[in-house]
Amino acid sequence: MDIVFAAVIFLVSYVFIMSDKVNRAVVALAGGVLLLLTGIYTAEEMFISHIDWNTVALLFSMMVLISITDKTGLFSYIAIRFAQHVRGSPVPLLVGASILTAVGSALLDNVTTVLIFVPIMLRVTRMLKLPAFPYLLAIIFSSNIGGSATLIGDPPNIMIGQAVEHLTFLSFIQHLAPLALVLFFVMLIFLQLHFRDLLKNGGGDTSELMKINAEAYLIKSPMLYQSIAVLIMTLSGFLLHSFLHIELTVVAISGAVLLLLLTEKELEAEHVFEKVEWVTLFFFIGLFMLVGGLEEVGLIDKMAETIVGSTEGNYSMTALLILWVSGLLSGIVDNIPFVAAMIPVVQEFEHYGMTNLDPIWWSLALGACLGGNATLIGASANVVVAGLAEGARQRIPFLQFMRYGVPFVLLSLVITTAYIYIRYLLPLTGQ
Repeated sequence: MDIVFAAVIFLVSYVFIMSDKVNRAVVALAGGVLLLLTGIYTAEEMFISHIDWNTVALLFSMMVLISITDKTGLFSYIAIRFAQHVRGSPVPLLVGASILTAVGSALLDNVTTVLIFVPIMLRVTRMLKLPAFPYLLAIIFSSNIGGSATLIGDPPNIMIGQAVEHLTFLSFIQHLAPLALVLFFVMLIFLQLHFRDLLKNGGGDTSELMKINAEAYLIKSPMLYQSIAVLIMTLSGFLLHSFLHIELTVVAISGAVLLLLLTEKELEAEHVFEKVEWVTLFFFIGLFMLVGGLEEVGLIDKMAETIVGSTEGNYSMTALLILWVSGLLSGIVDNIPFVAAMIPVVQEFEHYGMTNLDPIWWSLALGACLGGNATLIGASANVVVAGLAEGARQRIPFLQFMRYGVPFVLLSLVITTAYIYIRYLLPLTGQ
């Protein structure tokens, strides 16, 4: 009965989230509370085992950093200078936003990247009277594609890199970055085809934009320089965390607390906390509770076991099935617990005579990262972008996002299938 309760609660909650008729954070939390009431797990298990507090703390810390920095006018300055550089042209603006997001997501984690860049893009589109949706869609797609290119870009890659010692930072770049580059250009063509009319006809009076003095938006007080310094230190900490042996969450919390202390005289902490996207944070907590129910009753493990049994030990079929199942499921279930369940399963393949597991690892990583583009809850970055957009009154409807996300994920998986087969599986079958 526990399996039935957990599955029904998850599915009903997901339907309500898709409907957009009730606040998504309330729906997710309500589903989590029902799991508690039905005894699927205890409160202790929920808080200790299922809610990923590292992710919640990282998000909260970055929101604090961004909130304080935003008060200095820095993001408004960047937004205006960026828009002026491309002279307000809609297509170059889309391409530029996509490039910056993809590169940032490859070098940093994609959640941090969208937290920094989405507020800028919302300002630019509002100023130029452009529709925000195509640009937010581009940022989400770019963040997940860029995040798939490196070990530190997306949580599934970090988990796989930690589980398999010989898959180094350079290994991820060598094997995944070429495909990410191809998918990035495919994404730009995909968006251009779907939004060419909006991008062609959009745009406000660019002459007014070019006359704006961007520096006038900067508040040149000590808080500006303190914010820039701490933000640079935090981002540097993200890049060097593996060498410093300090967790990403610790780096983010340290930066947030330091900036709160430095700016206390200019900006009260209460005003900073008011700008935190609490709906997004509680939605994450609710999602972890819902997926925790599936974990607790063993549904995620059963899905993993089914994958193994259905391939009957065929190497190529196993790799491609893992690619497609992880890609399709990552749009519905958070990819972090799925990858966590799949890692020990893949490791067991060695006992079935599969000595070279690298193509299977790459299939799992690519499927989990790229599949996140299917829905608004498929990846952490998606949820953050949706929260920031809603806070700026540019709400992204769940089903409208799926209208573009699902076809793009299917296209991405087809291209990835060809890449995996030609680069890894074909040489093995020819031996």
